[in-house]
Amino acid sequence: MSEERDLLRDTVAALVDKHASPEAVRKAAASERGYDEALWKMLCEQVGAAALVVPEELGGAGGELGDAAVVLEELGKGLVPTPLLGTTLAELALLSVAEPDAEALAALAEGAAIGTVVFDPGYVVNGNVADVVIAADGDALTRWNAFTATPAVAMDITRPLAAVEATETSPLGADPGLADTAAILLAAEQIGAATRCLELTVQYTKDRVQFGRPIGSFQALKHRMADLYVAVQSAKAVVDEAVAEPTATSAALARLAAGEAFSKVAAEAVQMHGGIAITWESDIQLYFKRAHGSAQLFGPPREQLRRLEAQVF
Repeated sequence: MSEERDLLRDTVAALVDKHASPEAVRKAAASERGYDEALWKMLCEQVGAAALVVPEELGGAGGELGDAAVVLEELGKGLVPTPLLGTTLAELALLSVAEPDAEALAALAEGAAIGTVVFDPGYVVNGNVADVVIAADGDALTRWNAFTATPAVAMDITRPLAAVEATETSPLGADPGLADTAAILLAAEQIGAATRCLELTVQYTKDRVQFGRPIGSFQALKHRMADLYVAVQSAKAVVDEAVAEPTATSAALARLAAGEAFSKVAAEAVQMHGGIAITWESDIQLYFKRAHGSAQLFGPPREQLRRLEAQVF
């Protein structure tokens, strides 16, 4: 990883640590727009988060997919609700056509406009606050010039979703494989969340005392946490490879590996935290819900398996 990307990671991590505590995340999730507008502004102005994948000549930072992945991974650690994922995908959609909409891209890069890409109209990331909406069906992209959005009820309160219906559309161009890009970026976010979920669990087992000893000192739990660490690091390696060399195959592998690792860590975290894990006050229940919610986003695991099968055989 480059020095610049390390600095990007550290900067985002510092902002999350200062402005996105668990209490702040819950407050943001319960707000009208579903995210902290002040934090989003800081991410856009101080980090340039929304401008990372946009070329400099179009008002962006001229970065790469890996830069966006790093930011999403750090945001994923704290389950920070932001419109970055949808906005980044919308930008990539606009950039894929012969004559990109420079005005829309500039607004998205500044964070003044929110974007999203529709894969399933019933569950659209940030669909209730999006200004730029583009649908991708695997073959073509369609710009939704006018639409209606209805907030969807989701298990994961930290991921605002909405049902979006188009009322006026126009063809945009060929689909460059946005579903694969979405899978890679989501996988990066899942790795971040899985990493923090495991860290919280390890710390709890150090603090929780039973029979006069921290429960983390018991061999059975040590083995389980070691297995979880291996699962997360192995999945991270797969995701890093997909970020570096994005293909349909690497995207499906990344999504499967990250989703499986996160779901496994979240399930074990609930067990190791005991009854407290399922209470509203515990952060672990939020990670558990994010794990299961993100596993179904942009297509459930069975669809990823079918996509992988089509690439391999």
